[in-house]
Amino acid sequence: MMQSIPMTNLQFPRGEYDRRLNAAVSALDQQGLHGVVLFRQESMYYLSGYDTSGYTMFQAMYLGVDGRMALLTRSADRIQSRVTSIIPDIRIWTDREEASPAEELRELLRDYGCENQTIGIEYHAYGLTGQRALAVNAALEDFCTLVDASDTVRLVRLVKSNLELDYVRKAGALCDEMLEVSIEHTQPGNTVKSVYGAMMQGLMTGGGDPSASRWPMGAGESAVFCRYHTGDEIIQDNDLVIFEPAAAYRHYHACMMYNIVTGDLDPRHQAMHESCVDALESCQALLRPGNTVGELYAAHANAFERGGYATASLAACGYSVGISYPPTWMDWPMIWAENPQVLEPGMVFFMHMILLDDSTGLSMCLGETAIVTQGDCERINHMPRDVIQV
Repeated sequence: MMQSIPMTNLQFPRGEYDRRLNAAVSALDQQGLHGVVLFRQESMYYLSGYDTSGYTMFQAMYLGVDGRMALLTRSADRIQSRVTSIIPDIRIWTDREEASPAEELRELLRDYGCENQTIGIEYHAYGLTGQRALAVNAALEDFCTLVDASDTVRLVRLVKSNLELDYVRKAGALCDEMLEVSIEHTQPGNTVKSVYGAMMQGLMTGGGDPSASRWPMGAGESAVFCRYHTGDEIIQDNDLVIFEPAAAYRHYHACMMYNIVTGDLDPRHQAMHESCVDALESCQALLRPGNTVGELYAAHANAFERGGYATASLAACGYSVGISYPPTWMDWPMIWAENPQVLEPGMVFFMHMILLDDSTGLSMCLGETAIVTQGDCERINHMPRDVIQV
């Protein structure tokens, strides 16, 4: 067992972590759990400050209903886990042939009185692959009762504190700066990747972090893509370039979506853009406490129905954002039909209005990140309501 050394790289005051831990412990108590085993890096960072990309290998953090924490990780994170976190008990499983970290996890849990108890497992985690989940289940069979606790910490994280919202706002300000960079560099003859690079330089020199996902960007035929793709395009004299970048600050994200048109503006693009503006502003008008996430989606769908673009719209129009690690900045809840999640002050949502018209091959989009407040939502980045034309 390794003891913690003084932390030098915490991103919040200790009192903020104590508040989060108390809320998580309360959730465990309400669910009748003796403890939970966490595999999402977002959960570990949120509760303890632990900051790493080592979740690509087996690691797990235990939180008990008594508030005690322990981490099982690899030797590569031996020092980083101590310096970036408040976790008092850090244990190392050793890389070797025939290593069984799941069995070492069982012995850690035994030390915390978990035998014959009900233990939650954070199964919805990119670090807990199917193979690793099977190993965990096998190691803990007949040792304790397992339940899916994938949402336990996620729901605690959903409403952000004022300190967290300060970081979200900083990410939003970085987005606005990146928008200006993209307008400056989106010129005929430049490549899309050169614009991407200039925006990334602005993000990093502005004190941000690389976002949790690669940015979807494309010109020409690739302007209808909603995902990052390899290769590159040269921006043409009369072109449309799609952008869906995000900025992260201390791993807190803000996202945006927009198009830049070079040369002449196709009237069909203008009409699509106006419908996107209508949809986004309709959704933002409903981003208030007491409304549901499903109502946001309905506002999006109704706006595109009014504009005559129902068949060109998508089945989701955004999601919650906050702490994220690769491979994605998307968090739950998703904004789709009939989602019952009730909005509360302190929640943060990226809402994107996307039109992909198969019949014409045209696309248009508009998206911003906003905070739910007691009244009107707070936009933390600011996309122009007119078509961006260079």
